[in-house]
Amino acid sequence: MTSTSTPPGLARFNDLEEPAAFAALHEACASTAWVKRLLAARPYASAEDLYTAGDAAMAELTAEDLAEAMAGHPPIGRPEPGDPTSAREQRGMAGASEELKAEMLELNLAYQEKFGHVFLICATGRTGEQMRDAVKERIGNTPEREREIVRTELGKINRIRLARLVEEDA
Repeated sequence: MTSTSTPPGLARFNDLEEPAAFAALHEACASTAWVKRLLAARPYASAEDLYTAGDAAMAELTAEDLAEAMAGHPPIGRPEPGDPTSAREQRGMAGASEELKAEMLELNLAYQEKFGHVFLICATGRTGEQMRDAVKERIGNTPEREREIVRTELGKINRIRLARLVEEDA
């Protein structure tokens, strides 16, 4: 049985003026193409419809769109100062040893040199060691393989961020 009422957070998002909705979506994902696709499909009847639209838009992003989206993400272990979202998502690195943080910095730099962008992973719920192991494993990928992994990881991040957007209290 499907509820006929739209959840309050989703209703609030659906009712936002376009510039405010653009800003809210852009905070979830820095790809302008992704944001525009989601804006064009408003209003959403359910949060699941929004997530599905987000997944579909992610699948359609070009390499340039992905690069734009990745540019909105700080390196693992170095969340943007004053950015509660990246700090929350990277919580697994917060308590990491100085040795692990230094190792992640080196790995981030090596990864960035190879692929031309930050190492991107859905860090929510992962420990610093798990993130380190992931970058070590993924640095051996081809650029094509890595781009598809990044697309998948961005999709996971976007779903978490969209959920937070539509579940927020007023």
